[in-house]
Amino acid sequence: MIRNKVILLTVGIVVSACATYSEIKFTDRYGTPQPRERQVAQLPPDSVDYWNEVKPVLENRCVVCHGCYDAPCQLKLGSIEGLERGASSAVVYQQSRIKSATPTRLFEDAQTVEEWRELGFYGVLNEYPDSPESNRLASVMHRILTLKEENPLPADKILDDSFEFDLGRDQVCATPATFDKYATQHPLWGMPYALPAIEPEQQATLLEWLEQGAVYTPRVPLDEDLVAAVARWEMFLNADSPKAQLAARYIYEHLFLTHLYFPAIDDRQFFRIVRSATPPGQPVDVIATRRPYNDPSVERVYYRISRELGAIVSKTHMPYALTAERMADWRTWFIDAPYDVSEMPSYESQFASNPFRTFDVIPVHSRYRFLLDEAQNTINSFIKGPVCRGQVALNVINDHFWVFFVNPDDPNLEILEDFLARQLENTELPASSESTYRPITHWRRYSKQQKALITAQDAYLSEYMPLQDELTLDVVWDGDGENDNAALTVFRHFDSATVEKGLVGRKPKTAWLISYALLERIHYLLVAGYDVYGNVSHQLLTRVYMDFLRMEGEANFLLMLPQEARDQERANWYRGAHDEITDFMVFPRFESRLAHAISYTTDNPKSELFDLLRQRLQLVLPTTRELAALGDNDIEQALAPLEDLQGGAVTLVPQTVFLEIRSSEGSRYLTIVRNNAHLNITSMFGENKFRVPDEDTLSVVTGFLGSYPNALWAVDKGDLGQFVTDLSSLQDENDYERFMDAYGIRRSNPGFWQQSDAIHSAYETEAPIEYGLFDFNRLENR
Repeated sequence: MIRNKVILLTVGIVVSACATYSEIKFTDRYGTPQPRERQVAQLPPDSVDYWNEVKPVLENRCVVCHGCYDAPCQLKLGSIEGLERGASSAVVYQQSRIKSATPTRLFEDAQTVEEWRELGFYGVLNEYPDSPESNRLASVMHRILTLKEENPLPADKILDDSFEFDLGRDQVCATPATFDKYATQHPLWGMPYALPAIEPEQQATLLEWLEQGAVYTPRVPLDEDLVAAVARWEMFLNADSPKAQLAARYIYEHLFLTHLYFPAIDDRQFFRIVRSATPPGQPVDVIATRRPYNDPSVERVYYRISRELGAIVSKTHMPYALTAERMADWRTWFIDAPYDVSEMPSYESQFASNPFRTFDVIPVHSRYRFLLDEAQNTINSFIKGPVCRGQVALNVINDHFWVFFVNPDDPNLEILEDFLARQLENTELPASSESTYRPITHWRRYSKQQKALITAQDAYLSEYMPLQDELTLDVVWDGDGENDNAALTVFRHFDSATVEKGLVGRKPKTAWLISYALLERIHYLLVAGYDVYGNVSHQLLTRVYMDFLRMEGEANFLLMLPQEARDQERANWYRGAHDEITDFMVFPRFESRLAHAISYTTDNPKSELFDLLRQRLQLVLPTTRELAALGDNDIEQALAPLEDLQGGAVTLVPQTVFLEIRSSEGSRYLTIVRNNAHLNITSMFGENKFRVPDEDTLSVVTGFLGSYPNALWAVDKGDLGQFVTDLSSLQDENDYERFMDAYGIRRSNPGFWQQSDAIHSAYETEAPIEYGLFDFNRLENR
C-alpha cells in the first residue's frame, strides 16, 4: 500500500511538472501569450473565409454539442465571439453550490476577450505570437481536432467505458499547456466527442483556418430595411411618457429571452430586446444584471433591439414576429388604455420581483392579453430559456399534459385584479430574497403563504362572485376564434421539455387551467426571477414554489368537473402523496356554492370534458402534429398501435426518438416520445420512488419535437409492420440492442453525420422560422 502511494505521488509530481514544463516550453519558444486582434478589414490572398467556409462546419458539426450553457467547458461555438472567448473549467450547472456563481453569459457579462480572461476563460485559439507552428501547437482547437484524426472512433457499435456520457461527469478542460496530458490520458477524446470524425474536407478547412491565425472579416451589416424597422420599434419602446416607459419595462421583462424578427423583411434574421445605457442612434451599451428587473444603475433605461449574433439552436429558439399589427395592439393595451402612471416603480428586489406590485397600474386585461397573444412563447420561456439541464425543475410537471387559459373577457377578471391588489404579501416569490440558505424554513414559509393565498381567494370569490353565476365552458379562452395559442400541449423529456400548440397526443392524465395571476407568477418564478448561476437554496426554493403553482393550475381545471369526479381525479393524480397536499388544491367555500352549467352524460367526466373543450376550440386547434396530417393512410395505420402500448416494451424506448420513414417518394420524419408515469410528482428527490413504469405510454407525432434527441431510428416504409411488431415485443436490453442493430443510427455509426444533415435539412424545410440546430449531448450509447 505504501509502495502504491509512493508511485501515485511520483506520478502526480511528474504530471504537475510536465504541465509546468509545457507552459515554460510555450513561453520560451513563442513568448508571452495574450489575446490579439483577429478581425481584419480584408482577408490575405488564399485565406480561408470564416463566414462562408468555417462557420457552416462549426454549426453543423460542433454547435450540435457546444450550443447551450452546458456546452463542455462553456465553449460555445455558435459565434466567432464564443470561439474567441474560449473555455472555462467553471461549471454552470452545479446545484450543490452554497454561493451564487458569477454569471458568464456570452454577449452580456463581458464584451472583450480581455474581459473574459479576467473572468477565468482561457483561449482555445493560439494566443502566442502568430506563426503556422504556434497556431498548430498552441491551439487547443487545432490539437483536439488532430487528436481525433490520429485516434478515430473505435469500430464498436456500442462505445466502451473509456467514454463518459453522464451529463454530470467531471469536465476535463485542456489548455495549451495541459493538452499533452489530456491526449495521453484520453486519446479517444478528440472532437467531435464520442461521435465519428468530421469529413476530411471539413477537417482540412478548419485546420487550415486555424494555422492561418483564425482571422476573419467584419460581419456583413444589416440590410437597410432591417435597420429602419429596428429604428421604428426602438422609437416606440423609448417614448418619453411615463406610460410608455412603464409599458416598455413590462414588455422587456417578458420578452428578454425571445428571438424577435420582422416577417415582412427577413424571417431568419433574429434580434433580442436588451436594456442599454445609450439611446437609439448610439451603439448599444448593454446593462448586464443577474435578473431583468435588477437595478440598472442608470438614470434612464433605453430598450434597444440588438442583433442576435449566435447560431440559432433549437433549445433556446423562440421566434416572435414584430409586425405593424402587433405594435398597434401594444399601443391599444399599454398606451391608449385608461390609466395613469404617477411615479415609476422601484427596482428594489422585494418590489421588482413582484409584478403585481411593479405593474399594478397597468390594467390586468392589458397585461393578460399581451401574455395570451403568444401564449406558446409565454409558456416556452419557462421551457426553452437558458436552463439546459432542468431535471430538478422539470420533475415538478407530468410528462404529458394539456394547458388551457381562463377567458380574458371574463367579466370577473376585475374581481381578480382587486383581489391581487390586496395580496401583495402572499404573492411574494422566492427571488425577492437574493441569498437564502435555509430551504426548509423557506418551504414552510411559502407553504403557509400559498395556503393563506388560497384561503383568501376562497373567501374573496365566495363573497364577491355573483351568486347567480354558473360555471360554463365560457370560462375557457377560445382564442377569439382565430388565435391558435388557445390550447397547448407540454411534453417532458426527463430533463428538458417541449411546448406545442394544440391538443397533441392521446388524452392526458392531467391538465391545467391557467389564469392571469398564475401565468404571471410562473413567469416571474421560472424566467424573470430564475438564476441559472444561483445557489442551491435558490434552485430548491424555485422547485418547491413551482409545486404550489402546478397544483393551482390543476385545481383550476378540476373546478370544471363535478364534485365526485373532482375528488377522484385529485386522488389519482396524487397517489401516495401526503394528505395535506390536497389542501393546496381546494377552495372549500367557493366549491360548496359552485353551480355547474356543464352537462355531463357519461361515467368518465374528465374524458368528456376534454371532448367538450376540443369542440369549443375546434376553430383554432392546429392538427399538423396528428398522424392523419401526413396524408398517408399506410403510415398512419401502421404506427397508430404504438400509442395503445402501455408499460412493458415502452419502458425500453428512449425519451425522445427521431424516426425517419424511407420510401421511393422520399423520407418522412416523425418523433416518438415516451411519457413516464408517476404516482405523484410532489417530491424533488428520489423521483424513481414514485415512478409507475407499467403506466408509461408513447406519443407519436409528425415532424420533429424536442431539442435533444436520445436516439435516431430509420425504417423503410414497407417494413413498418415488422418495425411496430419488433418495438412492441421488446422485453430487455438485449432485445433493444438487436432492435437498434436493425433500425438505429447509433452515435458510433459511420453515417451519423449524413443522417444529422438529413434531419436538419428536413426540419428547416418543415419549419423554416422555428428551425434551430438540435443538441446531441443526450444521444444514448445503447
